[in-house]
Amino acid sequence: MNLTSISIRRPSLIIVVFAVLTFMGVASYLSLPIELVPKFSPPVVTIVTIYPGASPSEVENAVGKPIENAISSLEGIDQIQAGSQENSSFIAVEFEQSVDLDQAVQEMQRKINQLQASLPKEVRPPVINKFALDELPILKLAVSSNVTGTAFYDLIKNRALPEIAQVKGVAQVSILGGEEREIKINISSTKLEQYGLSLLQVSQAVQTANLDFPTGKVTGAQGQMRIRLAGKFLGIGDIRNLVVGKSRFGSSIFLKDIAEIQDGVKDPDVVCRYDGSPAVGIIIRKQGDANAVEMSKLVLERLAMLEGVYNEQNLRFEVVANSSTFTQRATDAVLEDLGIAVLLVALVMLLFLHSIRNATIVLVSIPTSVISTFVMMKVFGYSLNLMSLLGLSLAIGILVDDAIVVIENIYRHLEMGKNRVQASYDGRMEIGYTAISITLVDVVVFLPIILSAGLVPNLLRQFCMTILTSTLMSLLVSFTLVPWLTSRFGKLHRFKGSNIGGKIVLHFETFLDWVSDGFVRVLKLALKNRRTKVITLLIAGGMFASSFLLVSSGLIGNAFMEAGERGEFLLEITMPQDASLAQTDETAKEVETWLRSQKHVVHTFTTVGLTNKTFGLGSPNTAEIQVFLTPYGHGRSDLTPVYARKTKVQLEEIITGARIKTNPIDILGLSALPIEIMMNGPDLDTLLSLSEKVRREMEQVPGCVEITASVEGGNPEVQVDVNRQRMADYGLAMAQVGLTLQTAFSGNTDAKYRDGDYEYPIRVALDAFDRRSVDDIKNLSFVNPLGNTVFLKQFAEVKEGSAPSRLERRDRITSVMLSAQVIGRPNGSVSRDIKARLDVMPLPAGVEIKYGGDLKRQQQGIGTLGFALWTSLLLVYLIMVALYDNWIYPLVVLFSIPLSIIGAFLAMALAGENLTVFTGMGLLMLIGLVGKNAILVVDFANQLQEKGHSLRDALLEATKLRFRPVIMTNIAMVIGLLPIAFAQGSGADWKNGLAWAIIGGLNSSMLLSLIVVPVVYWIFDRGVAKLGFEKRDKV
Repeated sequence: MNLTSISIRRPSLIIVVFAVLTFMGVASYLSLPIELVPKFSPPVVTIVTIYPGASPSEVENAVGKPIENAISSLEGIDQIQAGSQENSSFIAVEFEQSVDLDQAVQEMQRKINQLQASLPKEVRPPVINKFALDELPILKLAVSSNVTGTAFYDLIKNRALPEIAQVKGVAQVSILGGEEREIKINISSTKLEQYGLSLLQVSQAVQTANLDFPTGKVTGAQGQMRIRLAGKFLGIGDIRNLVVGKSRFGSSIFLKDIAEIQDGVKDPDVVCRYDGSPAVGIIIRKQGDANAVEMSKLVLERLAMLEGVYNEQNLRFEVVANSSTFTQRATDAVLEDLGIAVLLVALVMLLFLHSIRNATIVLVSIPTSVISTFVMMKVFGYSLNLMSLLGLSLAIGILVDDAIVVIENIYRHLEMGKNRVQASYDGRMEIGYTAISITLVDVVVFLPIILSAGLVPNLLRQFCMTILTSTLMSLLVSFTLVPWLTSRFGKLHRFKGSNIGGKIVLHFETFLDWVSDGFVRVLKLALKNRRTKVITLLIAGGMFASSFLLVSSGLIGNAFMEAGERGEFLLEITMPQDASLAQTDETAKEVETWLRSQKHVVHTFTTVGLTNKTFGLGSPNTAEIQVFLTPYGHGRSDLTPVYARKTKVQLEEIITGARIKTNPIDILGLSALPIEIMMNGPDLDTLLSLSEKVRREMEQVPGCVEITASVEGGNPEVQVDVNRQRMADYGLAMAQVGLTLQTAFSGNTDAKYRDGDYEYPIRVALDAFDRRSVDDIKNLSFVNPLGNTVFLKQFAEVKEGSAPSRLERRDRITSVMLSAQVIGRPNGSVSRDIKARLDVMPLPAGVEIKYGGDLKRQQQGIGTLGFALWTSLLLVYLIMVALYDNWIYPLVVLFSIPLSIIGAFLAMALAGENLTVFTGMGLLMLIGLVGKNAILVVDFANQLQEKGHSLRDALLEATKLRFRPVIMTNIAMVIGLLPIAFAQGSGADWKNGLAWAIIGGLNSSMLLSLIVVPVVYWIFDRGVAKLGFEKRDKV
């Protein structure tokens, strides 16, 4: 007894099974998290190390190189990239896919811990993190209040942030801008000389006088009591009256005698504005396993509560950016596509099957298969995201395939005069092998992606798994529910055209018969003689070869993936290196004023002194403005990259003395540039010279704009060259000199001032008046062990010079990278044009050029999809061999696959789509989707031959009788894909090309395979006969 027999005779069992699956599926759906894309983490680990006050060269030599050398022995490292800039070192380590990243991080941490003792004492502990898209900010807020100054900053930091951090799913909350309270001790260099004190003496006096000590306990008859020495400053007066030394006459020298003490505001290193108004920014990141949409909802509820609690302070939180909103819109758009696809497929089924009853029997496979798939998603820890939902949307047309094939054959048996029960059983059993074949061919193409590792498989795995699971479920439905329903409710409908519906159906049936007869007439002509068969194959081969001209001629571009239209871009402002924060802020205000006057600019969020490339450290000569635009198509005709480029060009005509750069934000919320060219060699000067030549070549490539070098020379700096012998003669040590310089010009904040429950930094530094010029550096004073005052200029040469503001190394070799934006052309096309130019450029000795960005990712994607393509072809072939016990005739079915490429490329060219990983996935899916058309025809031709038909008659009859299920399945899939192909909502850029590739491939394969496959079958059959093989068990 088989499944079909059980379903017909004992339907209760099948009903219970699907009822349980439905219940579990609904429960799973309601508990699935919502994400933009599947969770995946590239095998990249970052190491950020802070070295306050150090120049890029000092950071590289003292921090970057030692860390690189320490971790280079780790197993499985693919690439090490290191960047050193003022105050910080950033190292990105990319591992091979097979490496256990958690274990690699532990080993890396162990090696760095061993190295820590040998690093300069001022270096903060390196911070190691695994890179993950989950770490990107989910919410960006602008906060305002009627409370101002440090009180406003304290309200946010000490009251609001702790409340937000407690929200479920929140991982990190950080604050940008604001006036932070700081106790300033501004020391006069003149007074230091006058009293014979050194800056370090004063700094150490402040630290040692501001300590609480647990000193023990006393034990008496009544018990124990702890002893605590309360040594913290109780007020600003305590600081002013702190004794920092003795004069030569023995009198006390108070801190107020040599310094001005202020309870003030920390010198700003970041300024924030929202729509031109001052604000404090808050950045919120989620935990890796948290639901972004749910977390955002909870945070917004908490913000509303805080606004109510602090209503007197008029505390207001303005949502600047909420990535969960885009995520929700994108997932809603896919669900909408899915709903429209179901409706359209239902209409197609109604048209073909002539009644609501018959259409319903077929359509029952859609909800049962989709809902059951949610159980798999829950078990594997998947989420509702663009990929998984897109897979379900694309599967709608596929899910009715098996049901169509089965029910069409059942109705053929009903037409033979059998009763419903017998026709349902016989019809399903006769088509069983064929149904299994077409389903396995559909799903086996996804296995190479599912089982592979890498960026592309990680991105597409959930997409593949949802289609695979839902398709297998549809096969189960077609073997169980469909035969049972037809055995109870199946009915032949014969329309006589007595009403409008009947007339439409009759006209449609007449049209189908006419088209079917037309195909048979063309096939008769193709099978007429050897010459017509050769001409048929030559025409098909010529069309296949010609389709690749669409790619080589540039009508179809190429890219790793479409950036997507998000309606946001970053505008970066870079002032000269010696520009102050105030100067940069004034320029940023000019830019903001101009932006707010533009029609399509909705909001702007500005951070001056901080960009997404400075690792949280201040950079006073830079500013970043996040620009939010009106939705594309709502009055704005320019895509975001084009609009951003026009903005840059116009601003460069208005703003002088600053470099303007724009970066569109892609669908993932990233703003990485697509073009990256890395020049590696032993000498920085050689690389800088070469980079200028490469830049000129890049400028010649159409579409390549915004070219930026990662390392540039000529940035001003003050160089202090110490004469060690003279320094030693004066009784000074290098550590003493370095700490004094750092304290004088950067300040020392080791001491804290406690006010109630909160602590504030005490900054000891030279007065601003004494740190304005190079002469102030030369006249910095020290006190040697003999009590004598020594000036820096007495043992060191202080001179102005220039050096790069950033240094880079790749795989422990000096490197310079040129990055660029792409406008008006596909990223991959521009990358290949650049590569073609640079391949013929002579390079200096020891220098090599490597490519990153979109070109590198595209090469990785092509490698993965290429492997999947050939593996899928092999698997499809082996499945047919296993099912039909023949090694020759399965090759006939494979001839239908190249025919799909013709239509796929043509549709992509007409729709203006590029060859990306998603359209590549569509081409991969076509292997299974179009192969089943050939299976339906050839399998039935074999059955007819076994019944005594001649080869020619069998092929003609099989084409005629199988034309209807072939065209039904193809139209169902094409109609189901149209909502995705024409989608305009969030995330549409990723799915449009995928849908067009499948639509084009299905149509061309359907039209051509019904002619070409029978011709190929004829040739194989005759060839096998001549070789003397048996004809049994052919596909």
